[in-house]
Amino acid sequence: MDTKTTTPEYLFESSWEVCNKVGGIYTVLSTKAHTLQQMFNDKVVFIGPDVWGPANAPDFIEDDALFADWKKHARTTDKLKMKVGRWNVPGTPPVVLIDFKPFFSDRDAFFYSMWENFRVDSMHAYGDYDESCIFAYAVGKVIESFYNFYNLSDKKVTALFNEWMLGMGALYIKKQIPAIATLFTTHATSIGRSIAGNNKALYAYMDGYNGDQMAKELNMEAKHSLEKQTAHHVDCFTTVSDITARECKQLLDKAPDIVTPNGFEPNFVPEGKEYTKKRAEARKTLINVAEKLLGCPISPDALLVSTSGRYEYRNKGIDVFIEAMNRVRNSGELQREVVAFLMVPAWVRDARADLKEVIEKNIQTTSPMQMPFITHWLNLMDQDKVLNYISHAGFTNQASEKLKIIFVPCYLDGRDGIFNKPYYDLLIGMDATVYPSYYEPWGYTPLESVAFGIPTVTTNLAGFGLWAEKSVSGKNISEGVAGIERTDFNYFDVADAITASILSLVKKDKKEVEEIRKRCFKLAKQAEWSKFIVFYQKAFSDALEAATKRNS
Repeated sequence: MDTKTTTPEYLFESSWEVCNKVGGIYTVLSTKAHTLQQMFNDKVVFIGPDVWGPANAPDFIEDDALFADWKKHARTTDKLKMKVGRWNVPGTPPVVLIDFKPFFSDRDAFFYSMWENFRVDSMHAYGDYDESCIFAYAVGKVIESFYNFYNLSDKKVTALFNEWMLGMGALYIKKQIPAIATLFTTHATSIGRSIAGNNKALYAYMDGYNGDQMAKELNMEAKHSLEKQTAHHVDCFTTVSDITARECKQLLDKAPDIVTPNGFEPNFVPEGKEYTKKRAEARKTLINVAEKLLGCPISPDALLVSTSGRYEYRNKGIDVFIEAMNRVRNSGELQREVVAFLMVPAWVRDARADLKEVIEKNIQTTSPMQMPFITHWLNLMDQDKVLNYISHAGFTNQASEKLKIIFVPCYLDGRDGIFNKPYYDLLIGMDATVYPSYYEPWGYTPLESVAFGIPTVTTNLAGFGLWAEKSVSGKNISEGVAGIERTDFNYFDVADAITASILSLVKKDKKEVEEIRKRCFKLAKQAEWSKFIVFYQKAFSDALEAATKRNS
């Protein structure tokens, strides 16, 4: 990589996930924030949606002194309803949360301007399209207000927009303030995700797909049009892995200018005695919930294994995880108890009251609860794919079974009513994780896992899996990561490979487990933001150079 870089003096970064914990991009941004704040020292400004109204936004600390002069101007003259403060993550960078609802009155005129100037098709929009795009418009207004108030025309300014939802923000800035260098990152193309999610063979037939045609077929025209036009018009288009780069080239007709892999911030991982303490607390919590739900004791030495992520049944490999756990259960090779947790947010109705009561009162249960497979009640229980597959596979969760399976369908934010611990504070208690994704542009969950010293199973269709194979063979989970070969058609081979990895771990003694943990930590260190930020620096530099050339 060319090390000659032009460094921006100001950076704006926007995403729906800024101070809004709704997906993996939240983790990308919140961990990257520390490194960016070190680079820019309060001249990086994150912009997110104010979806909280008068309530206090989690992870947000209001700061009356921060940009106080601009804030007053923006609210009174530019009529921006916003909160200004800091993001309560390592680095505590500046953040603006914008109330975008007042901009809905401009929707028709704004969408027409997007068509007129960039040929973005909003005629076929539905669902979350309008809300996302109006938020992007509001982000553009925030950047425009800040830029003009502080008269940054003589400064090197960059603006990075994440995912199709922020595409119109990038295009608005391109039109209104062409001096600002624009970057757009797609973490997964909307049409690629849709092809995979509709059970079509994405990879076997990749070279034959036409993105526009597939968008029409799958009713994805508006999102695809926005994503494609943004990729073509910004000064630097990026994506997160080589596997997604191929997808962009084929489906968006635009290869990314640079691949910017997702790193991890080690500040999130406790060390030494604190690590040991947190791990013990996590295991205690997980086993206690399992015992209360199942009505039987769980061995303190039980192997705890989990999968997590977005509820994309096939894309995330949730189906093959259940199948693999069933094969482990029926293997006849288990000499040790296994508890498998599916930590996948679903359409939760509420924390089940019976389980909550026995946990809060510390009542010892002696028989399984009704539906001893799930910790929270769902809306439309009978239609849930996870529960139906668990039932179909014949799991019983009886005391006599060596493997029990538990569905945790809530967001683990520390306030779920059952565990009441955030995700990381439970992840640290696991002995293994499994993420057998079919569609996984990067794969933050397996990276998080190894960062916490937990060996993981991923696939060669995940960006992280491909990256890890540059350091380990990926063939043996004893290396910290097992990267299983996955194709469009080898579902049962994947299940068998997962089964073999789990059965291998079950047989490891404490000394072997500790060696595996060390290998996990060592691998994770290679993926810290301090190592990966160089790719972003190159992207910023390329964007500034492109903007300079465009405006000359």
